[in-house]
Amino acid sequence: MSRVYNFSAGPAVLPEEVLKEAAAEMLDYKGTGMSVMEMSHRSKAFEEIITEAEQDLRELMGIPDNYKVLFLQGGASQQFAMIPMNLMKNRVADYIITGQWAKKAAKEAEKYGKVNRIASSEDKTFSYIPDCSDLPVSEDADYVYICENNTIYGTKFKELPNTKGKTLVADVSSCFLSEPVDVTKYGIIYGGVQKNIGPAGVVIVIIREDLITEDVLPGTPTMLTYKTHADAKSLYNTPPAYGIYICGKVFKWIKAQGGLEAMKEKNEKKAKVLYDFLDQSKLFKGTVEKKDRSLMNVPFVTGDADLDAKFVKEAKAAGLENLKGHRSVGGMRASIYNAMPYEGVEALVEFMKKFEEENQ
Repeated sequence: MSRVYNFSAGPAVLPEEVLKEAAAEMLDYKGTGMSVMEMSHRSKAFEEIITEAEQDLRELMGIPDNYKVLFLQGGASQQFAMIPMNLMKNRVADYIITGQWAKKAAKEAEKYGKVNRIASSEDKTFSYIPDCSDLPVSEDADYVYICENNTIYGTKFKELPNTKGKTLVADVSSCFLSEPVDVTKYGIIYGGVQKNIGPAGVVIVIIREDLITEDVLPGTPTMLTYKTHADAKSLYNTPPAYGIYICGKVFKWIKAQGGLEAMKEKNEKKAKVLYDFLDQSKLFKGTVEKKDRSLMNVPFVTGDADLDAKFVKEAKAAGLENLKGHRSVGGMRASIYNAMPYEGVEALVEFMKKFEEENQ
């Protein structure tokens, strides 16, 4: 069986070179006589792995010294609680609702304080990003929260909201390392790695040091306090060691590709092939306002649920996997993360052309 083109939204496609390298080291990592999976997280070998991973990520993103990089567990969803527990000093936060995940994050934060939903695109099924240039940011808000790229709906903030001096917190799970980023614009930038960076089970949190304090909400568990992990350099307890090791390999792979500028260029080129086809297709159409289109997740429909199902089934038979849209919206979705090769998107478009001819 040859490898398929995997358009899954996450866990998602990983660079083939990385998988081959990990396979070669599976039984014996650098002469240790064991796999990274079997290695003590307190060993010198693992200390080197996590230290180097952090250095490479800092280099890729230009992370300033006054930000900590934490490799945590619990996925992005656990951050929905961890953020208010650590940041809601006034018990007020502003949320911009551009999809399912921001909605869930806001609902979770309500357990800890007052949540103001200061903008939303739910009126049009989250098919656009609301204008965030002049929002009613609350005087006493502890932070403003966004989900920067919306995996389900295929939208992306091209401009960050004007938070009027308030701390910006962003979930970047599905656009992590897809383009250059100015970390200084955020208080916290975080994401689950299973879309663009590594295997499920790791969440990376990049947090400004002044936000890491002992002054957290009463009852916050030790494991959900940023200070716990920052002080212990992500080794307070056994971290998801193997996942971090793969993330480190992906960081090196991105550096070898030319860094985030090069990634953005490649991603724009890939996305253009698919969007250009959707814009002229008579059968398929994209569901997102052009100006807000994501480079990572491309939802599209035929307008006929039966035809959508037929497309997904035939695409799978042709080696194009995981094109079914999220259960909440239906249709199709192609996730074309960093590791998806250009040829994969070309193959998808060729298949769509053929399908269109046969099903007009």
